[in-house]
Parts: sequence; structure tokens; C-alpha cells
Amino acid sequence: SMDGAPPPASPAGLSAFVAVSQLLGLTLLAATGAWLGRYRGGVAWHSPLQFNAHPLCMVLGMVFLQGDALLVYRVFRREAKRSTKALHALLHGLALVIALVGIIAVFESHRAKGIPDMYSLHSWCGMAAFVLYLLQWLLGCGFFLFPGASFSLRGRYKPQHIFFGVTLFILSIASCLLGITEMLLFKISDSYSHFVPEGVLANTLGVMLVAFGLVVGYVVTREEWKRPPLAEELALSMDFKTLTEGESPGG
Repeated sequence: SMDGAPPPASPAGLSAFVAVSQLLGLTLLAATGAWLGRYRGGVAWHSPLQFNAHPLCMVLGMVFLQGDALLVYRVFRREAKRSTKALHALLHGLALVIALVGIIAVFESHRAKGIPDMYSLHSWCGMAAFVLYLLQWLLGCGFFLFPGASFSLRGRYKPQHIFFGVTLFILSIASCLLGITEMLLFKISDSYSHFVPEGVLANTLGVMLVAFGLVVGYVVTREEWKRPPLAEELALSMDFKTLTEGESPGG
């Protein structure tokens, strides 16, 4: 584009879908808080209510923040690539820290109440999601954020990074759905089938988790909404490739 020309507008529909995703995300956080506050007594550390920190942290970290980290490259389309990359890594890192707090909460709560750990499908899927998410973050930082990885190595790893990013987001939401169901069956198994308000609210939370996942998934997989490389990024990537691979820019 010529100097002084206005920057290209965001693709049609992108802003609306991102806005819907954020509205859904904030609503599902509010619904989680309402469920725990209204029906489960609230959240407190080192008390019988410590367990309730677990669902709140997992929804905030492994769903909302992870989803927003995936959206970074669609939302910040004209900012420097390195800044966008750093924000992407920062949001994923924050999600990991919050999720770790949630995992500590459930293990400490189980130990205090004499409940066994890691026997349910929810715990297996949830722990797999967390461990693989941590590995994905470490590999992503190693390949893309810190210098050292060659251009061709980054190019070969990038499709795997994108695939596993979306896959782990789906697994995280599935683990949350399993956790909601497990909690309802433990707490209100006698009345759940009678459409009691707690069951309806928790089911609604589950539907919103799926909706958030679908909207985020749609935004990040729609080809025409991908972040276009800026002119200076194309020049830099050519220089980087020449330095690391010994190829001529024309080759």
C-alpha cells in the first residue's frame, strides 16, 4: 500500500465473531461464579470450599484465556509480529498458572477429605490436557519466541503447533463438560433428573462452553481471517532464512 494510505479494515464479520466470543466467555465465567456462589457455598482456600477453586480456575484458564490466546493472531492484525507472538505466549502462560492453582486446589481438597485422586475419566482427560498444554507452550516458546530455531525447522513445526493448539482447546472444553457432569452426579444425583435450578444452570454453563469453543474454533480456522504478514515481516523472514539456511532471497 502507498504511504499515507489508511490501513486495511478487518475482514467482514471478524469483529462481530470476536465480540460474540468475548460475550460468551465473560458470561460463562459469570455463570461458573454464580453456580459456585449460589449453590456450592462460594470459594475459599484452606477450607471445605477449597475444591470450588478448581472449576473456576479451569474455566478461566483452560477455556477462556486459552481461547483468547488463540484469537490473538486474528485480533491484532496490524501490530508487530513479535509483540503479537509475545502476547500469545503470555496469555497461554497465564492460563497455565491459573490452571495449576486449580489442580493444586483439587488435590489438596481430596487429601483433606480422604477422596482418592485420578480415578475418573474427567481427571484423566483433564490432566492429559494440562500436561500436553504445558508441553505445547514450552515447545512453542522454544521454536517461535526465542532465537535459535532455523527457518525450515519453524516452518515444519508450525502446522503441528497449530493443530495441537486447536486440539488441546477442544480437549480442555471436553474435560470441563466431564467435570460438570461428575460434580452434578456427586452433589445432586437424587434431584438432577427433576430439572432443579442448579442442574439447569450447570447444563447451561456446559452449553455455553461448547458455544464458546465453536465460535473461537470458527474464527481461528477460517482461512480468509488469518493474519496477513506485514511487508517488513516478509523482508525480515527472507533475511532470517538467508542467515540460517544459507539460501539466497531469490531462491
